[in-house]
Amino acid sequence: MKPLTGALVAMLAGLSARDAPAPTPEFPLQGIWTLVAADKVLPDGKTTRDYGESPKGRLVVDAKGRYSLQIFKSERLHFAGDSKADGSADEFRSAVMGSSTHYGALTIDQREGVLVFSIEGSSFPNWEGTTQRRQYTLDGSELRYKVPPRADGSIPVSVWHRLD
Repeated sequence: MKPLTGALVAMLAGLSARDAPAPTPEFPLQGIWTLVAADKVLPDGKTTRDYGESPKGRLVVDAKGRYSLQIFKSERLHFAGDSKADGSADEFRSAVMGSSTHYGALTIDQREGVLVFSIEGSSFPNWEGTTQRRQYTLDGSELRYKVPPRADGSIPVSVWHRLD
């Protein structure tokens, strides 16, 4: 009788495993990334800094591809007062032009070799509700992508290093 019971248990376990949902694979870019470079390639091919000499930033991506991204120019002006509501035109300009932040959902188009950012919220309101495609390379713990060309023909390039 015991061999029959063991066979029955094995069969039931096999049937329940067959009906169990397959585990969802982790998103390939999942993790915490720190900004290494925020440069731009000029129309003449020369590369220059876009967010100053020591930009700082963080990219956080979860297992489903939801992300939050922040880039800051280190040389932003400090506000003279303690309230950002009382900033000067130069302080406001430095804060806005010295930062780029957005969050949303990130997918990878393997066939085209592009990251697809579906932007839900952004420090630049015109990006909210948009989808942006960026050519990328992933080499070990380094992620590098190009933003589409700006009106002046320059191409921003962001380089990130995975921390975990």
